[in-house]
Amino acid sequence: MDPGELTLLTLAGVGAGLTGSIAGLASLVSYPALVAAGLPPVTANVTNTVALVFHGIGAAYGSRPELAGQGARLRRLAILAILGGAVGGGLLLLTPSAMFERIVPWLIGLSSLAVLRRPKALGEGHHHDGTRSWWVRAGVFLVAVYGGYFGAAAGVMLLALLLTVTSESLARSSAARTVLLSSANAVAALAFVLFGPVDWAAAAPLAVGFLAGGRVGPILVRHAPADLLRLLIAAIGIAVAVQLGLKGYS
Repeated sequence: MDPGELTLLTLAGVGAGLTGSIAGLASLVSYPALVAAGLPPVTANVTNTVALVFHGIGAAYGSRPELAGQGARLRRLAILAILGGAVGGGLLLLTPSAMFERIVPWLIGLSSLAVLRRPKALGEGHHHDGTRSWWVRAGVFLVAVYGGYFGAAAGVMLLALLLTVTSESLARSSAARTVLLSSANAVAALAFVLFGPVDWAAAAPLAVGFLAGGRVGPILVRHAPADLLRLLIAAIGIAVAVQLGLKGYS
């Protein structure tokens, strides 16, 4: 890796960490950066998943005020997230590379469109927790499967689910989302470390950026509106999907 690529991946990690905390779209920034650095699609995805572990560490540390009082709920749902992440990671390792190159543009495109829909939080007059319902648990598991397989906009899907079934604020739901997806991502990352084609030279600078961006991201969630950033990420994601689609189907 030359200095330019190291700088690209570090800055991409910071940007991905920020967007991951705000909108749940870390992979829409980090994955294209890995592809731009010359990694094949499957190697880029595996390397991205491993580096994402450090985003979870940074974001969890930065979200400590929002995570207060959510321990019981998160422990209950984290088990499903871990199982889903393991299934998703296994599916990725078993998916042929050529097929993955054709799946990725669709995942990115649909994920980019998904971020344009803003979920509405329930009223804060009372605390409601619907996460014990079977369909909510099934939803957490399925999103975790997707997160372990690819992950782009998995955070948006899980955030929408949490906001729909609880009366928690956006900041607290975002913090819970990060912990759950980090649990799913960690088990998938472990499988990739043992059996996947991780590019460690690319993973290291990306991980450093993820750690920094993940730490600062929750502060922005507390104090800044994210509407404009969501529109920007959606536009960039669609452009990337078109570019990769033209390459994958050529």
